[in-house]
Amino acid sequence: MSATAPSPDHSSKTDAISASNTSGYDIYKRLAGYSIKHWRYLVFAVIGLIIAGVTVPMFTIYLQPLLDGTFTEKNPDVIKWAPFALLAIFLLRGIGSFISSYCMEWVGRSVVKEIRSELFTRLLRLPVSYYDKNNSGQLVTRLIFHVEQVSLAATKGLTVLVQDSVIVIGSIAVMMYLSFKLTLIVLFVAPIIAVLISYISKRFRKLSNQIQEQVGEVTQIGHETIAATREIRIFDGIEYESKRFEKVNESNHRSYMKRIITERVSMPVVQMIMAVALSVIVYSATHGEMIESFTAGSFTSFMMAMVALLDPVKRLTQINSTLQGGIAAGESIFSLIDEAPEKDTGTKTLQNTQGNFEFKDVVFRYNKETESVIKGINFSVKSGEKIALVGQSGSGKTTLVNLLPRFYDGFEGVISLDGLPIADIKLQNLREQFAYVGQDVTMFNDSVRNNIAYGNMRSATDEQVADAAEAAFALDFINKLPLGFDTQVGENGTLLSGGQKQRIAIARAILSDAPILILDEATSALDTKSERHIQEALERLLENRTTFMIAHRLSTIEKADKILMMEAGEIIESGSHQELLKKKGAYHRLYQLQFEQG
Repeated sequence: MSATAPSPDHSSKTDAISASNTSGYDIYKRLAGYSIKHWRYLVFAVIGLIIAGVTVPMFTIYLQPLLDGTFTEKNPDVIKWAPFALLAIFLLRGIGSFISSYCMEWVGRSVVKEIRSELFTRLLRLPVSYYDKNNSGQLVTRLIFHVEQVSLAATKGLTVLVQDSVIVIGSIAVMMYLSFKLTLIVLFVAPIIAVLISYISKRFRKLSNQIQEQVGEVTQIGHETIAATREIRIFDGIEYESKRFEKVNESNHRSYMKRIITERVSMPVVQMIMAVALSVIVYSATHGEMIESFTAGSFTSFMMAMVALLDPVKRLTQINSTLQGGIAAGESIFSLIDEAPEKDTGTKTLQNTQGNFEFKDVVFRYNKETESVIKGINFSVKSGEKIALVGQSGSGKTTLVNLLPRFYDGFEGVISLDGLPIADIKLQNLREQFAYVGQDVTMFNDSVRNNIAYGNMRSATDEQVADAAEAAFALDFINKLPLGFDTQVGENGTLLSGGQKQRIAIARAILSDAPILILDEATSALDTKSERHIQEALERLLENRTTFMIAHRLSTIEKADKILMMEAGEIIESGSHQELLKKKGAYHRLYQLQFEQG
């Protein structure tokens, strides 16, 4: 192992803090921009919401002629048309509700699809250093959980805002039409409710940020537990993991309950304020001269319009929780979308790559606050040479090799390939020159064939894939699988042994036919018999290719053209296997130690 990147620093907390400086209005405006792209559906949805909302004040104002014309005046025309008018109102409401709900859901799911695709695309293009600082649980949570919260804000939030706003405005208009004086009492409590909702909004947003961060931690621990189930059992970590999960789970529970308390307390408070206003109105309307200005129908209509305000005000208070959750989710999502993608400073393209490398005064640190993990590296590699990097864990071997395909930028000095600084080469073109086989092999949940012919090799013929598998001594075990090359390997190749996965990775490298190879303990998971066959395959594979080999077992690199002994980010010895043994320095001591142990 080499020097590694700093451990994750839970930068999601930093994201949440920095994002909180952005106003909720700006975030919701940005979220609304995704919905506006589907403006046709949105227009129909809003029309449907307005139609459904208008039917509520229509019903309340309809009560005046209904009651006065039927029970008081006994008007035959009113009695005749009353049932049909009622049916018309509710038919109109049903049509409006269907149009609005379907169109709004279509917009909401389209927004989810677009944001999720945008997030995934950004994840594919972020620099490797970003993944060093952010845990996978938080990233997956943003991709799944946070996007769904945005959907709720984009659909349910807008539905309530539009429809209930229409109901409130329409009901107040009905009340003002029936009695301007009594309506002023209702309007008097509006500022009090507005101040209350403003306070609730801030609290909801704060709690929503906490909940989202905690859900990410729950996801992360759950993912680690599933991935490390064997280690947990072997090292008796069940109790420790249970306590670790319970701590995060309990924090998440407390945050949810705080949000629920805020939501549940706010509703009755708002309703109580409205009830006080309603009581004052009833008292005023039934005393003095005011009682003479009302008929039974007009007073009932006024009271129904007043009561019709209660549910919309309640929902508008409740939806604040959803909106603030969506805004908090938007903060998290946009902080990721706005991350700078991997920089491609290259303008030149390599053709007929030979594989000559030159390292001049190369220095690298992961960030400005840490010390250099690569210090003043100078050496050259000729085309087709086999370079082995050895040293203790943390000596910088893997970090140095990671600079070649520019997994990390920002190093000092120059690394050139065939005379061109790698920073001047187009990133995709540079990486096309490399094939990689590591000790921790990644298998995709796909067929064996697609794991070998991965990425830009998908167009390879079945014969070419089979030849690569045979060269990697993988063909025999592949043919014994239930569906041969079409067998699904499971999540990260769970259906395969470590050695089988490594041979598939070697077959992938053989098929790529890249001029430069990076081998990171490529035979570490193989038994002795398999390793002998793989070494023979690798020897054929390495012919005429520049190869960088990271090795822990020195027996695997004795035929290397040049061995670089590294320590604390520096090359302390360089030469062939025999030359370094003759020096009787650090390499000789390491070789003797392994020889005595093995």
